[in-house]
Amino acid sequence: MPISSGSKYLFLAMVLCTACSPVAALDIRRADVKDFIAHMAGTTLFTKHQLRKLLKAAQSQPSIIEAMDRPAEKAKPWFEYRPIFITERRIREGTEFWIAHRQALDQASIRSGVAPEYLAAIVGVETYYGRLTGSYRVLDALATLAFDYPARAKFFRDELEQYLLLTRDLGVDPLSLKGSYAGAMGAPQFMPSNYRRYAVDADADGRVNLWTNWDDVCASVGNYLKEHGWNAGEPVLSEASVEEGKAADLDGRKLALSETVASLRGKGVNFESSLPTDAPALLIAADETDGVHWRVGYNNFYVITRYNHSALYAMAVYELAAAVKQQVLLTDAARPAALAPTPSGGSPGVATPGLVAPQPALRQ
Repeated sequence: MPISSGSKYLFLAMVLCTACSPVAALDIRRADVKDFIAHMAGTTLFTKHQLRKLLKAAQSQPSIIEAMDRPAEKAKPWFEYRPIFITERRIREGTEFWIAHRQALDQASIRSGVAPEYLAAIVGVETYYGRLTGSYRVLDALATLAFDYPARAKFFRDELEQYLLLTRDLGVDPLSLKGSYAGAMGAPQFMPSNYRRYAVDADADGRVNLWTNWDDVCASVGNYLKEHGWNAGEPVLSEASVEEGKAADLDGRKLALSETVASLRGKGVNFESSLPTDAPALLIAADETDGVHWRVGYNNFYVITRYNHSALYAMAVYELAAAVKQQVLLTDAARPAALAPTPSGGSPGVATPGLVAPQPALRQ
């Protein structure tokens, strides 16, 4: 519906008002906060006094709610989303990251069955290889969303509980850790429940550190993907085309493995794949400046979307993985034979038929 001139000014005023909303200490006298405290005190070793003290120190921040309402995965088409992540700099730094942490990536790949390029690419997309892990206090982010974001209050109250338990497990001050506006932490951006469930103490030092311990980081990303169904050695994505006149009957926006290789081919989707005809698949419509480009995702593509429920995210991980792997192989090939490392774990990455070749990187 068109917005009238008066409504436009009112809307603008509301936006400005929201943007200027002050940060406020969480009111622990609120009924929902008191219920949360009573629940945790009754089911964990935390006392009500400890919980009141911690939550009283939390700050509810309107900017966190604003960020939740405008994620790039929902706001941008593929041709705008892709250049955020597929850049010369991110590919170059991904290559440097792989070479610097080759042993950690290889060990994590052996443990999980996930090829090293995907482990590196997820860390690259999430936090620029650990450089940008978030500036919000995790307690503030989770408390804000648990009590001032009704749309997902239950989810974030559960995460707040898991966070407090996690900090007790780790022996760290709950006020000290920083992360994303959603409360995700460390180089792989794990939510607290995933940190407790999937994080791996890869070097057996008795502590899981997802900020600076790259053995733990790589193994934890691999474990997350493995536990969500990654199939070692299988392809992730194929380029596709659609027979003339068939596109109108196809749905490339549904994030579910509701098709098979055979069923998509029967609907006029043409693509190459090494997988059997009954392998689960999904059709992806990627919006480019010249129209829709079609792709077919397989089980491992869907597993990547369990990390972030977005086909755009999974395509970015896929393309970054392919580009970084290509550069690592070129770098290794240019080294003297005596210095060249043993090739990292294989995957369908760059050279397997049916997969998308790395696109020319865009300058950042």
